[in-house]
Parts: sequence; C-alpha cells; structure tokens
Amino acid sequence: QVQLVESGGGLVQAGGSLRLSCAASGRTFANYAMAWFRQAPGKEREFVAALNYRGSVYVADSVKGRFTISRDNAKNTGYLQMNSLKPEDTAIYYCAQRPYYNSNSALDYNDWGQGTQVTVSS
Repeated sequence: QVQLVESGGGLVQAGGSLRLSCAASGRTFANYAMAWFRQAPGKEREFVAALNYRGSVYVADSVKGRFTISRDNAKNTGYLQMNSLKPEDTAIYYCAQRPYYNSNSALDYNDWGQGTQVTVSS
C-alpha cells in the first residue's frame, strides 16, 4: 500500500556532495521511523542512518560526521545529505520505514524503496 521512491543519486567526484530524497505515499509519514541502507556489488546490505518519529538520529560509524539524515513530515519526504563522499560510498542506496523506532537491522523494516545509484569517482 505504501510506496517509497528514492531520488537524487548520480555520479560525483570524491569529496563532493549529493542529497538523496525518499518520497512516501499511501499513509501519514509522521509516526514512522525512516532509514537509509546501502548495498555495493558483492556486499551485504549495510545500515547507513535512521531517524525516528520524534527526531532521534542513529548513524553508522562509517558515515558519521559526513552524512546527515532529516525529514519533512509535511511533505512526507526523508533526506540523506552526503558530504565528503569517498569511492567506498559507491552503492545502491535504499530508503526504508518501520513504525516509530529506529533499528539498524534491515529485517526490522516493513517498507522499502527501489533504490538509487550513487557512484563516487576517485
């Protein structure tokens, strides 16, 4: 029923920035936690960041200080601002949602987008 659609991926040079968006439709956004995961070729899906319904943030050590997660409940949209990008950030980035609370486990999330490709050149 709910749909999540990521956008904003692309090709960027190392040290550059991108902002990913995750637009939700089909239900009210405010009472759900949202998260970002990423998956590189040959690797497991990796937790990036999460933001719960009250605004509490949980960020992976690998991106702490470089990535910022945010949301605009009025627009039913979440964001991932990515700065100081590195080649190892190259992956497909997925947004996900679950009720209320943050988790770093993909198994805890109920709804997923189709992903957006981020490629960081050296």
